[in-house]
Amino acid sequence: MPRIIAIDYGLKRTGIAVTDPLRIIATGLTTIASFTLIDFLKKYIEKEDVEKIIIGDPKNLDDTDTHATVLVRQAVEKIKKAFPQIPVEKVDERYTSKMAVQAMIDMGMKKKQRRNKAIIDEIAATIMLQEYLQHQAGG
Repeated sequence: MPRIIAIDYGLKRTGIAVTDPLRIIATGLTTIASFTLIDFLKKYIEKEDVEKIIIGDPKNLDDTDTHATVLVRQAVEKIKKAFPQIPVEKVDERYTSKMAVQAMIDMGMKKKQRRNKAIIDEIAATIMLQEYLQHQAGG
């Protein structure tokens, strides 16, 4: 079964998570420099079968755009242009960074580790993808 990739896109860094081949579990893959996203995806998609890409859609609590919304729209257009055969779906990413920090606390990570924004981005992408999978399964 093809995988689903989740992208937590940011100005500097992008967290990436991926499903297992059976699409049961979301796993953090890596955090990359945002400007390398298309190259990263090209290399990954050469090796792995990818059915869909989901990307976090940054919105304020009142559903208005955030400072990052335009960046994400631009990234979506680049992804669609580079991979026209793969659907790209925007998903709500509100609270994923806060949930990532809480998950790090729950895992017993030290304060210094919890300040590592690259880890936060990767965990946020993982949470976003796991929530997407649960929603698809009707749970």
